[in-house]
Amino acid sequence: MDEWIDIAAVEDCPPGTSIERVAGERMVALANVEGQLHAIDGLCPHQGGPLGTGMLCGAVLTCPWHGWQFDVTTGRHRYSATVRQQVYDVRVEAGRVLVRQAATGAGEPQV
Repeated sequence: MDEWIDIAAVEDCPPGTSIERVAGERMVALANVEGQLHAIDGLCPHQGGPLGTGMLCGAVLTCPWHGWQFDVTTGRHRYSATVRQQVYDVRVEAGRVLVRQAATGAGEPQV
């Protein structure tokens, strides 16, 4: 059964920003693209960099350690179609951001 986990208040992640949060036993990068919240695996597959603390430009999140870039809407690496981050469903309830524990879309990260 899927579990929804409360990770932040909506105001913690204003449009154009990303934050790092723990969801269960996973690190999640939460990004706000023009008011739409997206969550992907928060550990960069390159060397485990903290994606949520990186720079968000449009829907592209750049790892602060070595510059790997991911589309937060799909989890896809910007330049390599074979590299993907897990993507999580997001919902907002009473001003709180919840992510679904079960991954959707991309599956396990691939390098």
